[in-house]
Amino acid sequence: MTKTNTLGPIGQISRQVRDIGAAVEWYRDILGLQHLFTFGTLAFFDCHGIRLFLAAGEKEIGERGDSTIYFRTEDIEGAHRRLVERGVTFLGAPHLIHRHESGVEEWMAFFEDLDGKVLALMSQVKGPAPTV
Repeated sequence: MTKTNTLGPIGQISRQVRDIGAAVEWYRDILGLQHLFTFGTLAFFDCHGIRLFLAAGEKEIGERGDSTIYFRTEDIEGAHRRLVERGVTFLGAPHLIHRHESGVEEWMAFFEDLDGKVLALMSQVKGPAPTV
């Protein structure tokens, strides 16, 4: 018996950090994520229904790295500007990644967290492109 659509939506994404206290402050105060709770060396945030789970520790040599976390935004220019004002250093300005046949454009801007792990803003833009 084979079931289809047995997987639901993503419930949680985990990421390892060096210092849980500093990470909680940065993800809460700089990125503005809703802090749910901290338990020892674990911290949890709500990202519009998907939980971000941060765990303090160091990866062993040979372990795979963390994946990039992409945050959707309707206003990539505004989000970029607000994060720069809060001290976030971007790896580059928001830029066009792809233009679909429908005219919808995929825009992204990449930045790093306290541990140098990549995060990104992403936006789908219909019509005139952002003026960055």
